[in-house]
Amino acid sequence: MTAVLIPAYRPDKRLTELVKALKSLKIENIITVDDGSGEAYREVFDDLRLMDVKVLSHEVNRGKGAALKTGISFVTSELCQCQTVITADADGQHTPEDIKKLCDASNDTELILGVRELSSPSVPARSRIGNRISCIAFKLITGKSCPDTQTGLRAIPRALFELALDCDGERYDYEMNFLTLAADLKIPMKFIPIKTVYHGNNSTSHFRPIRDSLRVYKKPLRFLSSSLLCAVVDIVLFAILNHFIKGMVINILFPTVAARLVSGALNFTLNKKWSFSSKGRTSSELVRYLMLFSLQMFLSFALVWILSSIPLPQFLWKIPVDAALFFLSYTVQRRWVYSKEGTDK
Repeated sequence: MTAVLIPAYRPDKRLTELVKALKSLKIENIITVDDGSGEAYREVFDDLRLMDVKVLSHEVNRGKGAALKTGISFVTSELCQCQTVITADADGQHTPEDIKKLCDASNDTELILGVRELSSPSVPARSRIGNRISCIAFKLITGKSCPDTQTGLRAIPRALFELALDCDGERYDYEMNFLTLAADLKIPMKFIPIKTVYHGNNSTSHFRPIRDSLRVYKKPLRFLSSSLLCAVVDIVLFAILNHFIKGMVINILFPTVAARLVSGALNFTLNKKWSFSSKGRTSSELVRYLMLFSLQMFLSFALVWILSSIPLPQFLWKIPVDAALFFLSYTVQRRWVYSKEGTDK
């Protein structure tokens, strides 16, 4: 048994038209979540109830992620026979035929994504550029490729319901967080091509490019801010100590160690409390961080030492070296140092 879950915030007639079309395709188990749309939209949801759609409601707008969690929670507890939830958008971007396609392809193990062809000039620029950036970020963060990270058409098997409910995020950040978490846990993913549909240049979308993008990339941006601050501390201390200490090896090794100890302590504190908002045991995370910290410090020293044969100030070599190590550090910290899977409760 498969259920279609549609989060909705201030929907128009396209939602009722979509439900009618799904019913005509023999898709009977349809759930929608009224995410605080308000009294003005009561009639839309009353019409859905008349079509035997299960309507769940939020008193106030809580975000797409919260609405998806509400729906998945309902299926988990109330529809025990349901083995897959198909998530779809309420604004007409997903055709009934494509939703049916994912219903037919669903299975017990794979996370299936309906992916769009977004390179066409007919796709709104903000959607095309935004998804391209998102795909690049996803590749850098997880090491895996996904042709459409922003798709809302997904088939989630029951085996992933608990993961979906535990995933961080309440608004548009939730879908990216869930996709990233699934990639980290090596959940099998399958990509199925679907039609690319945009109505009115996507003018009815509730996605706010700046505010919601900041939510989607909150962790990487916080980590970047923390790293930049600590990098400044690290480089300034290294440059000062390097200037006053002489000796071919010692004037690299001692400043590297001293500067990294200070910046590392600051970095660990900022990342735990702010970048990753970890609630894990500090002692265990500190041990893992120190292991990464030691490796990163050694690589920084070794690479700067190797490059020091080129006649440039040594602290200038430190900038590109540490920039390259940044991506390694983020991935390891997110997936191991502060990960839920690796954290002692």
